[in-house]
Amino acid sequence: MSVSPTKSLHAQHHALADSAFQLDVLSHAQTTGLAFASFASKLRDIGLLPLRPTDISVLQVNVGKMCNQVCKHCHVDAGPDRTEIMTRETMQQCLDALAKTAIATVDLTGGAPEMNPDFRWFVAGISALGRETIVRCNLTIIVANKKYHDLPEFFARHRVRVVSSLPHFAAARTDAQRGEGVFVRSIQALKMLNAVGYGVEGSGLSLDLVYNPSGAFLPGNQSGLEREFKQRLGREHGITFNNLLAITNLPVSRFLDYLVESGNYDAYMQKLVEAYNPVAAANVMCRSTISVGWDGLLYDCDFNQMLDLPVARTAPQHIRDFEMTTLQDRAIVLNQHCYGCTAGAGSSCGGATA
Repeated sequence: MSVSPTKSLHAQHHALADSAFQLDVLSHAQTTGLAFASFASKLRDIGLLPLRPTDISVLQVNVGKMCNQVCKHCHVDAGPDRTEIMTRETMQQCLDALAKTAIATVDLTGGAPEMNPDFRWFVAGISALGRETIVRCNLTIIVANKKYHDLPEFFARHRVRVVSSLPHFAAARTDAQRGEGVFVRSIQALKMLNAVGYGVEGSGLSLDLVYNPSGAFLPGNQSGLEREFKQRLGREHGITFNNLLAITNLPVSRFLDYLVESGNYDAYMQKLVEAYNPVAAANVMCRSTISVGWDGLLYDCDFNQMLDLPVARTAPQHIRDFEMTTLQDRAIVLNQHCYGCTAGAGSSCGGATA
């Protein structure tokens, strides 16, 4: 029985789960003869191998893969049919870990994190510890059901920083990536957030938008994109926001499937490799972040989490065993998808890094 190219690619990613500094050349599964130098070898060349944390300042927590959308680029493979949901017990273990550290920021992701039944309880607990909360909101969840209509007020009450994906200021481009009617609902949600002060100068309520390219290419200049988004959204819809974060699509999950099925995998990987930036490599987000899966398992980043690449075995594997010193000293697990975070101006959950 033949093995699909996509499954073969996923298998190659999973095969390196225990290798923090794999130096072999990894070729892809389409047998075209192309091969790409291992990402780890690039770090070795600039003296960054093994890659280690600088200062862990962000706890990124995936509270579940359930989502009201099914986006084409989603690296989580989230959707309404996903049942993986973080329990309150695991959330409490996250709060216990926070209480023992000086970690300043908790970054809540999904799926749509707001769909976790204990989401509001968790946000309140983080707030009580005096830590900043980031919620990665897909916007449409706010208008999806009346039980979510008060989310803007809830976010404001806890001074949550809202980070929301909006692929483009044109409806057709957004709907092509995220589903029919998403743009209109996103604009409605943005207006609701603006109404309570989000993205409004002087309010102290931060609203950032996330831009992902809609195809097999790198994002444009982040500051230029931000100016264009602000002009168009302001002029056409009366919407204001703080920052635009340009994030590169990594060859993971649905975007990897798209690359293989469309015949773009080779060309896209070549773009990432050729655009490798040593400055961005020194500033990758895994050096300051620990990622927690919905089941409490620990990863170096959200992308490693989706590829089932846990933190090095020398470090605690679950949030209940969180221990800062050992995690701070670990070697970060690398693979070929890491090229996506170091191409061009770099990419992280906070946007460009170089």
